[in-house]
Amino acid sequence: MGHREDLLEGAKRCLREKGYARTTARDIVAASGTNLASIGYHYGSKEALLNAALMRTVEEWGEELRTALASEIDLDATPLERFVAVWTRMIASLDEQRPVWAASFESFTQVDRLPEVRAFLVEGLRQARSAMAALFLGVDQSTLDEQQSRTVGSFYYALLNGVMVQWMIDPDSAPSASDLAEALRTISGRMGGAEAPTA
Repeated sequence: MGHREDLLEGAKRCLREKGYARTTARDIVAASGTNLASIGYHYGSKEALLNAALMRTVEEWGEELRTALASEIDLDATPLERFVAVWTRMIASLDEQRPVWAASFESFTQVDRLPEVRAFLVEGLRQARSAMAALFLGVDQSTLDEQQSRTVGSFYYALLNGVMVQWMIDPDSAPSASDLAEALRTISGRMGGAEAPTA
């Protein structure tokens, strides 16, 4: 690996071990075996490098999740069965990836101070919405139109962040996949829907 990839791997390690806010440039250098100047040369700033590392980690998580679900979910599963299966797997990973999710929340506090962080997160949010919509709809991401990505993706992304916060604060009473499905059935019934979800 070259310095750019070494820095990225070192930053990923630091995110898991120290979190976003507590990681220094020197921490990354020590973890990557590079030098301080290489951060500016390859990424421009420590924050840009940490954001790239965070995005890469989340992308890897998404790929692992999709691969696991491809082998676990029956092709004939109903939308509700798929909903429960996806949430069961996602919730299990919240505990496994707890440092990563904590780091992602820490990164949000930088958006008002650093315009480049906001720009990075805006793009990351767009990609996350599309990926979430495809995951829950059970389709290839390239087949989604802009409205599906924005509406369906935004719904699931908002739900993910809410579930994530509850699991990080109080895992003993945080919702399970079955709880979420039951809530969706209840809400849908009160709105006059016969069955939920349709995605």
